Amino acid sequence: MANRIQLFFLCVLLFSRAGIASDIEREQRLASQIVDSIIDGEAVFLKSDDHEFLSIYMEAEEPVGAVVVMHGRGYHPNWEDVAYPLRVGLAEQGWDTLSLQMPVLAKEAKYYDYLEIMHEAFPRIEAGIDFLRQNGSEKVVLVAHSCSVHMVMAWVNAGRMRDIDGFVGIGMGAVDYGQPMKQPLPLDQFKVPVLDVYGADEYPAVMKGAPGRWQAMQQAGHPKSKQTRVPGADHYFTDQGDALLDVVAPWLRDL
Repeated sequence: MANRIQLFFLCVLLFSRAGIASDIEREQRLASQIVDSIIDGEAVFLKSDDHEFLSIYMEAEEPVGAVVVMHGRGYHPNWEDVAYPLRVGLAEQGWDTLSLQMPVLAKEAKYYDYLEIMHEAFPRIEAGIDFLRQNGSEKVVLVAHSCSVHMVMAWVNAGRMRDIDGFVGIGMGAVDYGQPMKQPLPLDQFKVPVLDVYGADEYPAVMKGAPGRWQAMQQAGHPKSKQTRVPGADHYFTDQGDALLDVVAPWLRDL
């Protein structure tokens, strides 16, 4: 495994020297910390353009579909407060799960900084979808938290949205103080049902944007789209993994 990780980061480093702006060293530290500690699921390295990135794959016993899980800003695919509860809990409820390492910047980076690297997420999203399709999944749903929601929305705005069957956005519209979104989330462009999940103790921007998100979802015209506010949860769903799973899993079953 050690040689595999070294090869992975050599490829990533070479690609970074070609102009990629994400923090490769930080991504390396995150992966080094979690790969050998994975108990549920297995580490899988997927190709993104001409480099590889870490993901964690977990198979359900009798899968009804598959879910791509994308963590929030600065975290990793085994993040304990959103990624882990969903990737493991959904697998236990019949969904193959693939949790992706998304592009990261330095800890002090803000929302506008991340706008510069949104495009780096596109091939990762598509690699995740392709992996699950190649492993036999006929139904694939994207589940994204916070900054990864913005990455999915940028992917949609870039005209690259394709064969998915649903989208779950957790903490949608989160931004930093003084850095409002430059354009609304393109929820009215979604060709699939959307679940909008946010905590009762959310960031102001997420709370304030809820009516507009719901209006855009209604314009898209999918009867299975839904917006849910989770009592007792903050933006990161700290210690609320079960509550988050209790919202996401039933919605997925009804797709």
